Amino acid sequence: MPSNIPRPGRAAAWSLVAGLVAGPALADDPPGVPVAPLVVTATRTPTPLGQVGSTVTLITAAEIQARQWRTLPDALAFTPGLNVVQNGGPGGLTAVFIRGANSNHTKVIIDGIEANDPSQNGSFDFGQVLTAGVARVEVLRGPQSSLYGADALGGVIAITTTRGEGPTRIDASLEGGSFRTFDQSVSARGSGRVGDWAVNLSHFRAAATPVTPLDLLPPGQSRSDDDYENTTVSTKLDADLAKGAAIGLVARFTASRLQFTGEDLSVFPSVPATARSDQTNHQLFLRGEARLSPFGDGFSNVVGVGYTLYRTRLQSPDVPFGPQPPTFDRGDRLKFDWQGALRLAPDQTLVLGLEDETERLIDSPVNASDETRAGFVELQSKLAPGLFADASVRHDDDGRFGGQTTWRITPTWTVRHLQTQLKASFGTGFKAPTLTQLFVSYPEFRFFANPNLRPETSTGYDIGFEQPLARGAVTVGATWFHNAITDLIEVDAAGDSFTNIGKANTHGVESFVAATLGRRLTLRADYTWTVARDALTGEALLRRPLHKASLAADWRPAPRVALSATALYVGSWVDGNRSFSIPRLNAPPYATVNLAGSYDLGRGLTLFGRVDNLLDKRYEDPVGFQKAGIGVFGGVRVTLGGTASGA
Repeated sequence: MPSNIPRPGRAAAWSLVAGLVAGPALADDPPGVPVAPLVVTATRTPTPLGQVGSTVTLITAAEIQARQWRTLPDALAFTPGLNVVQNGGPGGLTAVFIRGANSNHTKVIIDGIEANDPSQNGSFDFGQVLTAGVARVEVLRGPQSSLYGADALGGVIAITTTRGEGPTRIDASLEGGSFRTFDQSVSARGSGRVGDWAVNLSHFRAAATPVTPLDLLPPGQSRSDDDYENTTVSTKLDADLAKGAAIGLVARFTASRLQFTGEDLSVFPSVPATARSDQTNHQLFLRGEARLSPFGDGFSNVVGVGYTLYRTRLQSPDVPFGPQPPTFDRGDRLKFDWQGALRLAPDQTLVLGLEDETERLIDSPVNASDETRAGFVELQSKLAPGLFADASVRHDDDGRFGGQTTWRITPTWTVRHLQTQLKASFGTGFKAPTLTQLFVSYPEFRFFANPNLRPETSTGYDIGFEQPLARGAVTVGATWFHNAITDLIEVDAAGDSFTNIGKANTHGVESFVAATLGRRLTLRADYTWTVARDALTGEALLRRPLHKASLAADWRPAPRVALSATALYVGSWVDGNRSFSIPRLNAPPYATVNLAGSYDLGRGLTLFGRVDNLLDKRYEDPVGFQKAGIGVFGGVRVTLGGTASGA
């Protein structure tokens, strides 16, 4: 049973994701070779992708707009090495597994704010994130604890929202379609003499999404569709106080409500309840920081404070035992941090960092807290033409589990005349038991916390290449990865508590081919092979498909017309049934096709539309949660003023 399955009595939600960035170019590439995009997550400082040895996928705002992805699970579903599992449709609890690790091994960062939920087993529900206002998403795979501490045992997903840049610009969109979907967003941003600003407001509702398979319903019981509504508002402000001194503020608030069909546990095995459960979520993310560069670019500093607050209320329907009181979960995190970047030489940068973080559970249903202090050192180096390396070491002092030291080395070398990029990484990670696992029991369901859990640790490596062909028109690449996890925390064999199962091994290959055919057509194919097993029993870990493949095509048949087509194949995996009364069964594979297109009418006005699940495939992922059939959506987007947006 996956460690992030919600507590007994709650419906679980999952979703599977994948996608990889096309072959990068180096900062010192010869004329005619495109300049590589910058990524931040792999080194904690802006670095050309061609100088990064770690495996990183970059999802841009342009991709999100072209494919018309409305929620973050939609955007992640095509990323190689990821497995996104979502209970049903929009708003369903969504977990991400990176390279076979558990879902709470993925650290999520939103505009520099650590976003994992302390009240939900340290996981992050990706289903609550709308893509409106998102400028980029970086997916960093492999153990990353040497830079990011606990929660990054499997990898890091960093979400960056738009910031102000250039003249004032206003964007607004309106969309409707199948399943009584209604989606609106508006954003305004710009910059001036003293700084820049951005404000985003988005509202999304899908009021009739069929989720419960009809064959699970008792005779005579009709299906109740899911109803999800999300309102998100965010702002990003930056101000220059003086030369070498600036301040920034980020605020993000999400209020959502999901009405869904839960489980009637008054019978065994359980069946879908006759009435819907009602769950409301409130999420608040805040960060303030000061950026100081007293000696110019030679020594830059960022001092920040971040705060995360989660509040969840769940009302289950009454059962024959009588009225059910609502349950409440609340968790928060307060973090202080400092990061300094010292340029030792033109090609040598030393990055230093200190962090102090406190996580709390508040009446969920118990009160508990944990404090962690940490420091890290990282050296970024250019060792020779085309040869770069990054090395980091970190020590975390956990208030409950003592000290943990982790490290990571990531070299990359580009053979200049062939433009072959060879890259590798080798590092360690750890994950302390969550406050939920340690202290939250549910005696009414015979499920109990385990205060004797040990931290999970991992050692992982990957090695890969990317090769441009046909004068850069085609790029091929592949990466082999391997992770060994010790003391992996899972539900025990009796199903009544958490335990350290011993060891788990994951390994596999992420591969791709990307092609640009003229100026109008781009193609990309990705394939991921992942083996994730309990090293003691040899059994496959749950909800980790062995095979996953995707295709994407973007075509501009005319200057004002943009068309996009995507296809996703997910191979079979091991799962439990909806209530896990059958703990292990084989789930069948599935494939879907989506189409999207837009037409620029001029004067800032664009019409757009899409068809999801074009072939109307009916499948379950996870088992017991049916995906919606074909859906048709359309809308209009308006842009006033401005010329560009930035991250």
